[in-house]
Amino acid sequence: MLHVKHITEEGVELDIIRQLFRDYEKELDENLCFQSFEAELKEPLKKYGPPSGDLLLAYWENEPRNFQVAGCIALTKMNEEGACEMKRLYVKPGFRKNKIGKILVDELLHSAKEKGYATMRLDTLTKLQPAISLYENYGFRNISAYYHNPLPGVVYMEKEL
Repeated sequence: MLHVKHITEEGVELDIIRQLFRDYEKELDENLCFQSFEAELKEPLKKYGPPSGDLLLAYWENEPRNFQVAGCIALTKMNEEGACEMKRLYVKPGFRKNKIGKILVDELLHSAKEKGYATMRLDTLTKLQPAISLYENYGFRNISAYYHNPLPGVVYMEKEL
């Protein structure tokens, strides 16, 4: 069973998020310095905290009261009125067949609507085909670049909320 928690303050769970972000970067095998990744790690709530953002941490309960960290996802406000961006969807490899990514996207879309956003954007890489398929299943469509990303194979997507 999955439990999703909204992280809104400093503490152990924010440190867990930081580690998941590091795991995400390592698995991508790409340098994310162009996104001010180190500053984001230092103060994740500055970019993803309330009231305009959201930071979700997923725990998998495989036995009663035995919780394991499974993944995370984040939401940040964009400069354009009514637009937000999905960031840092990451599910640990051992949990990827449990539909955790789908549940995290569900939660984030719900949060974005509650916050009054009209459009959600994201960028991903062509090598992340399972993620692209997930986004397409939610109605995200390919769009032109909304910011400069120097990585090879970048895909930009958007969904009206």
